[in-house]
Amino acid sequence: MSFEEKDTKLNKEDQAQEEQQTGQGDGRRQRRGGRGPSSILAPGEKPKNFRKAIKDTLSYMGAYKFAVAVVIVVSALATIFETVGPKVMGRATTLLAEGVMAKIHGTGGIDFEAVRNVLLMTIALYAIGAIAQYVQALIMTNVTQKVVYNMRHDISEKINRMPISYFEKVQTGEILSRITNDVDTLGQSLSQSISNFIWAIISMAGIVVVMLTINVTMTLIALLVIPLSALVMGVLIKVSQKHFQAQQKYLGIIDGQIEETFSGHLVVKAFNREERMTEEFEESNGMLYESAWKSQFLSGLMRPLMRIVSNLGYAAVVVAGGIFCVRGAIGVGDIQAFVQYVKNIGQPIQDIAQIMNQVQSMAAAAERVFEFLDEDEEIDAPGAEEEMSDIEGAVEFTHVKFGYKKDQPVIKDFSASVAPGQKIAIVGPTGAGKTTMVKLLMRFYDVDGGSISIDGRDIRSFTRRELRDNFAMVLQDTWLFSGTIRENIMYGREDATEEEMIAAAKAAKAHHFIKTLPGGYDMMLNEDATNISEGQRQLLTIARAVLADKRLLILDEATSSVDTRTEEEIQKAMDALTEDRTSFIIAHRLSTIKNADMILVMDHGDIVEQGRHEELLAKGGAYAGLYYSQFEEVG
Repeated sequence: MSFEEKDTKLNKEDQAQEEQQTGQGDGRRQRRGGRGPSSILAPGEKPKNFRKAIKDTLSYMGAYKFAVAVVIVVSALATIFETVGPKVMGRATTLLAEGVMAKIHGTGGIDFEAVRNVLLMTIALYAIGAIAQYVQALIMTNVTQKVVYNMRHDISEKINRMPISYFEKVQTGEILSRITNDVDTLGQSLSQSISNFIWAIISMAGIVVVMLTINVTMTLIALLVIPLSALVMGVLIKVSQKHFQAQQKYLGIIDGQIEETFSGHLVVKAFNREERMTEEFEESNGMLYESAWKSQFLSGLMRPLMRIVSNLGYAAVVVAGGIFCVRGAIGVGDIQAFVQYVKNIGQPIQDIAQIMNQVQSMAAAAERVFEFLDEDEEIDAPGAEEEMSDIEGAVEFTHVKFGYKKDQPVIKDFSASVAPGQKIAIVGPTGAGKTTMVKLLMRFYDVDGGSISIDGRDIRSFTRRELRDNFAMVLQDTWLFSGTIRENIMYGREDATEEEMIAAAKAAKAHHFIKTLPGGYDMMLNEDATNISEGQRQLLTIARAVLADKRLLILDEATSSVDTRTEEEIQKAMDALTEDRTSFIIAHRLSTIKNADMILVMDHGDIVEQGRHEELLAKGGAYAGLYYSQFEEVG
């Protein structure tokens, strides 16, 4: 299968997976298997936002207009000094030639003082030009590094403003690739291309002006190479751009595959999928190799082709110069200077060709970065309040309707009233919409119909930040970061005292096992916290929620990873924790919710039963079926 056929097949798979992504069930994060977002360009297409990417990049540098202006001025000075140099040096050659001829004819000799002065002036011109180039490089490097710094900062802040739905459909590795590979590519290309482009343009203009002062006809002959060079560059750019796009795309795909494989290496080994994962990686790596090889090969052709075109112009100028010299229309020194200018004008043409390669790579990277920065964000309604002080915790669900896709409703008509301080358990089979309700309550998604209110006020009237600041959450999938156990617990409330932190750990039944670990509360957890058990990780997340001390609690299978004895102890801690707090408990182990004030039984997005444990068992309906199915002895 050819490279283009493989990529077309891959993009179709991306599109199919995007269409299937609904986020239904318990709302757990669904991962995309080894594929980046389908919005990335496929090889064979023209870049859909090439000009926009360049425009956005230049606009992003708007804060450094003055510095870029200084670079332009300094580049112009450097170019002027270096451009005048050959002409001044040509004067020395002319003085030597005239002196030799005068000595031969006995009418004089070589004026060494004049030659010395010319050479000193030439050295001074080149020295000033070199200093100006150094200043230009220093300023431009500073500007590009600040741009890259700001871009990474903006991406970091952008991530915090993006909706959960984005991360449920895009690989973590793909996002990381944009933050690292694409930003690095953009920074390197900016650093090299802008200053070189300024130098090349000003250098070409200066050289042409000086050449015109020497001989107009020879200048016109030399300039014939420019349209030919432009034609060659245009063809190569058109052919190679699609491969630069593919190179950035597959780099992101490979990053995603590596991230998934390493983070799930235990599962890969458990199911003996090493060979299959290697095959998938080799396939993507082969596509990256092919696209990178083609892009770099075509890029490498640019300079030798420009050199060939430049040498053709050089040969034509030498022949014309010889004819003019024989006719006495031009001096020997002028011919030497002109030949040097012809060689020099070939250099900026070659540099522009090389810059165009960098610009293609930069555009491919910039398009992906700005595509990420342009993604939709979580937007609060105009006038949303910043404070939710002194809430009591009354929650009202009124005819709530929601679907991850508009034509596929998950929650059809959900209504429930929760009094302040009540403990509400939400149960039901997988896919009933339990976790989806929690996501709606936290405004990870907004309802399609109906409303959710807290203390009689629609949650959409508050900012998401303020709303979530009133919740503490413990999820089934534990999340701890690389750091000490103390830092992970205090993530719930960073201004807590040591005594409050330890009290929270004791309430969560975590203090005892923490003291048995090397380092105790100062023990460092690794990246995935795999140096402690799953149950211990769960206890730490519970301690974090206890320390947060919020009025509203969400417990999503919070005891699913602990043993029965520990579960009983945690249950006592949970009873104390949920006292006088409105709590939503999603549970599969129905034995843990017997003391709930209200149990909501969900199925296919609707409440099919609600009441207390004893009442629902007496009904003998859906809840009773779920409850008794967990025990060998019925009744």
